[in-house]
Amino acid sequence: MDRALQLQEQQTYFASGATHSYAFRKEQLEKLKAALYQHEEAIYDALAKDLKKNKEEAWVTEIGFTVAEINYALKHLKKWMRPKRVGTNLLNFPGKSFILPEPLGVVLIISPWNYPVQLLLSPLVGAIAAGNCVVLKPSEFAPATASILETIITETFDQRYISIIQGDGATVIPQMMNNFRFDHVFYTGSTQIGTVIYEMAAKKLVPVTLELGGKSPCIIEKDANLKIAAKRIALTKFSNAGQMCVAPDYLLLHVSIKDAFLKELKQQIGAFYNTEGVRDYHFGKIVNDKSFHRLTSYIQKEHVIYGGRIDAATHFIEPTLLDNPPLDAPVMQEEIFGPLLPVLTWEQEEDVYRIIRTHKNPLALYVFTSSNDRANHWLKSIPFGGGCINNASWHLTNHQLPFGGRGTSGIGAYHGRFSFDTFSHQKGIMKTATWLDPAIKYPPFKGKLNLFKKLIK
Repeated sequence: MDRALQLQEQQTYFASGATHSYAFRKEQLEKLKAALYQHEEAIYDALAKDLKKNKEEAWVTEIGFTVAEINYALKHLKKWMRPKRVGTNLLNFPGKSFILPEPLGVVLIISPWNYPVQLLLSPLVGAIAAGNCVVLKPSEFAPATASILETIITETFDQRYISIIQGDGATVIPQMMNNFRFDHVFYTGSTQIGTVIYEMAAKKLVPVTLELGGKSPCIIEKDANLKIAAKRIALTKFSNAGQMCVAPDYLLLHVSIKDAFLKELKQQIGAFYNTEGVRDYHFGKIVNDKSFHRLTSYIQKEHVIYGGRIDAATHFIEPTLLDNPPLDAPVMQEEIFGPLLPVLTWEQEEDVYRIIRTHKNPLALYVFTSSNDRANHWLKSIPFGGGCINNASWHLTNHQLPFGGRGTSGIGAYHGRFSFDTFSHQKGIMKTATWLDPAIKYPPFKGKLNLFKKLIK
């Protein structure tokens, strides 16, 4: 079908009100959940082909993550859809006020390649729950997964309701956005492309949610539990071969614990990913040649203190620690998005602030310490999107927390109720009773100033 006609049909379908009822939304969420289970093995195969993900990782970070998001929405949807009563001030007595969430319309969701199922379908859950029609654009850089996603969407949903567009994003997205006014655009990806999306949306005053990236620091205090910190950092930094927007981008170790912590970290990386027979199953690959060559250009041998082995034929880069790379080196200027972890040290707090200020507003911040006061100090003194104390990356798995960045790391938030709100307009309504109609509200107003001052303050 012609793309322009497809979009018009979705707009017409939304205007019919077909997507608005609780029963309809609930049914669609259940259908999406059933489709994920039906195509589970095909999804595993596609993720293995695109990113060398094993089944366990694919379940936790892709299928299971999305199923959990659906279950949470199903549990709370009726409550989310209800009008929310709010107070009414004395000026508007007698009256009642409430906030009515309403669907936005036809929304566009654009996803990246690193978690191609989760990052397309998790926002979709929010858009369905909020009662919208949806256009999905999966990444062309995970083609096997994009193909199975197309099968899932076209088999499960009426194309007038949810459609999926394949192709080169740099071509098809501008074609759509420049010729059709979406009611919202939700984009996950790089800050560079996010800026382009934002500019196109601004021309038509289309609201956007931008889930971007950045260099997320990990501060480790001298009183941290070093073994626990090493385990949790090794797990999240090197999961999906480091191709995760909320992976720790670099470490800021207190100088007094550097040697002890690195000993623990190396041991944990080896146990998780580098023991014989483990690597082939548990450790993923770099997505394509472009990313592989970008990442290998960051590896300067004089800074390698662990790892460093590569294999171009299989897009393999070993988990690698880089000791104190210069702050002006590319690895410290760009988001890494791979299995390379720079290790920097600090002694005075100003050292930490100086480094983080070179990349303001990171998507995430991680602090490892045994002191609540020290943790709260860092949280309050550094602007960032979201984060963890004594953990890394796992905050995004809690549906009750908003997930999103600030500044160059993003605009807006989602997950759980926050997804529903992102894809809804909060319509403020006031209902005024007719049993009382005070004359003071009507002209002439002369002589009523003092009374108005008492009412409006």
